[in-house]
Amino acid sequence: MKTLGIFLPRAVAALLVAACAAATADAQGLRLPRPSQKASVMQTIGVTDVTITYSRPGVKGRTIWGDPPAGAAAGTATLDDARARPKEAAIVPYGRVWRTGANEATTFQVTDDVLVNGQPLKAGTYSLHTIPGRDEWTIIFNSDPGQWGSFAYDEKKDVLRVKARPQTSADAQEWLAFQIDPVTDTSARVNLRWEKLTVPFTVEVKDMAALTLAKARATLASAKPDDWQSPLQAANYMLQNKLDLAQAMAWAEQSIKARENFNNLNLKARILAAQGKTAEAVAAGEKALQVGRAANANAQALAAFEKTLAEWKSKQ
Repeated sequence: MKTLGIFLPRAVAALLVAACAAATADAQGLRLPRPSQKASVMQTIGVTDVTITYSRPGVKGRTIWGDPPAGAAAGTATLDDARARPKEAAIVPYGRVWRTGANEATTFQVTDDVLVNGQPLKAGTYSLHTIPGRDEWTIIFNSDPGQWGSFAYDEKKDVLRVKARPQTSADAQEWLAFQIDPVTDTSARVNLRWEKLTVPFTVEVKDMAALTLAKARATLASAKPDDWQSPLQAANYMLQNKLDLAQAMAWAEQSIKARENFNNLNLKARILAAQGKTAEAVAAGEKALQVGRAANANAQALAAFEKTLAEWKSKQ
């Protein structure tokens, strides 16, 4: 017996899907197993978090990619309603908007402004849709993250569209997956994998140093008066990465003001040395050793700093 969905107009079928979604949302606290289970992947790029939340449909012996079924209405509207899909039709037809998963719309969240395939995307949470093609895909970031699938998708709410080229793999991926690899200091590649296809796109943080500095300034401006560790870590980061040494010194002083100890005093001395102020570095280093010995600081750390101090003295 044929299912009712086959005879329903697509608009009515979509309304039924939306109604089911609303009922699911109303059943708060109730959890039941789903055929396509929920998953998420998160990757930090420097100080920026990228999180993709989605559901994982399985291949289950079905045809995944292919042309739209004969008689399908023209346009790019989604054909993702299983009840209206002919039995032998591809699960994901080319040229049609796809939720890129199952159940609720897949979401893409980024905590800072980034570049996606070189195009700017503001910090925020988006629904992620795609329009698959044989040789080229469109990746869509839409400003409505709370929709069910792509049934209520509105192109006018698109924030960004980028192109990506699908890659064929010899290894089959039964359950749809988003994987983030490889990762560099400033970028990461997102890979959508399903069946024997991989669709990659790149997420990049344009100016990592400037972003890190801005976030550190915001955090340390509201640091508690007795928090000596946060400004110490920020100052050390600036020194190690050869960034703004004046700012590094300001944070070292903030740490010392919170609680003077061997760690922040020797950091101050090292910043002075990096600024070429050798005499001042030696004086600050002597004080650091004095405080460190009195507090029984780590013997290896004291010995290592003594050698550094001796090198400074030899340059005077």
